[in-house]
Amino acid sequence: MNWLTQVFSKGRKPGSSVLPFVLVLAVVTLFAAVSNLLIPVDSFFHVSTYTITLLGKYLSYAMLALAVDVIWGYCGILSLGHGAFFALGGYGMGMYLMRQIGDRGVYGNPELPDFMVFLDWKELPWYWLGMDLFPVTMLMALFVPGLLAFVFGWLAFRSRVTGVYLSIMTQALTYALMLAFFRNEMGFGGNNGLTDFKDLLGFDLQADTTRVGLFVTTALLLALVYVCSHYILKSRYGKVIVAIRDGEPRVRFLGYRADHYKVWLFVYSALIAALAGAMYVPQVGIINPGEFSPLNSIEVVIWVAVGGRGTLYGAVAGALLVNYAKTRFTAIMPDAWLFALGAMFVLVTLYLPKGLAGVFKREKHA
Repeated sequence: MNWLTQVFSKGRKPGSSVLPFVLVLAVVTLFAAVSNLLIPVDSFFHVSTYTITLLGKYLSYAMLALAVDVIWGYCGILSLGHGAFFALGGYGMGMYLMRQIGDRGVYGNPELPDFMVFLDWKELPWYWLGMDLFPVTMLMALFVPGLLAFVFGWLAFRSRVTGVYLSIMTQALTYALMLAFFRNEMGFGGNNGLTDFKDLLGFDLQADTTRVGLFVTTALLLALVYVCSHYILKSRYGKVIVAIRDGEPRVRFLGYRADHYKVWLFVYSALIAALAGAMYVPQVGIINPGEFSPLNSIEVVIWVAVGGRGTLYGAVAGALLVNYAKTRFTAIMPDAWLFALGAMFVLVTLYLPKGLAGVFKREKHA
């Protein structure tokens, strides 16, 4: 617990974002949860369950944006494939939720999910075994993306692949996974994915209390990830990471193994993305290969750019702002939303290179 005490003691220093971020997140989360569970539906202050679910989804996206900011904003590695780690974590949770359905499925098979019965599968694939146990599920939901990130990072960074070439490789990775998961033979539901979830740890996923519980849990995990990331990036390790971003040849000249630092930061970032995916799935009720789409990963980069990379809180703010705008404007102008998103990215790149966080810092120092 000493490291946590150190973080919050540093968080009280002028200019630190840790304590304000955690306090604001805690107040908003508590208010939304209480307003949903204790305030009558006809009250102006009541927060609907739909809104709670939407906020939970936004917070999962915020965690994903933070994962990208850790690797891009602080180390200069532009990953266009973090949607792959997000989706793999989501599939891990989806497998557990499918196993919890049991004989309540359409075909009433206590062992096989409906899509496997439909495809005339006779037994569970070996990689589904143990996924009815929550601890095993969470372990695998983090281990598989983490292992993939380690192997990919070790091969890429050891070969000193950088810049646009690395970005293209990460995009190719998520595109290859998307094509693979679309195949029925993979055993993950094909293009329909995994859905029709019933309960989580024995709690009905449609109940208001469960929805609030998932929302609060996501907020707590976001706060924990934020604090951990701040601690890591302000440590000696973090200083080396920033030095690699600003001048990798000089860092190597000083005797540091830059590739080792980049690999482990990449793995850490992938684990955050996987955790975000695992929290996303029970709240939205579905996971399919569309989550691997390279467009999704590019959209995450836009969130971080809009909020301000290299700040952590900017990435979170960008994810919340852009996704709220997406929710509003896709209802008003569904065909034009992608053009609006592209225009937003261009304007931010041209006039706000440091994002909204840069504007905030400028006004603060003015």
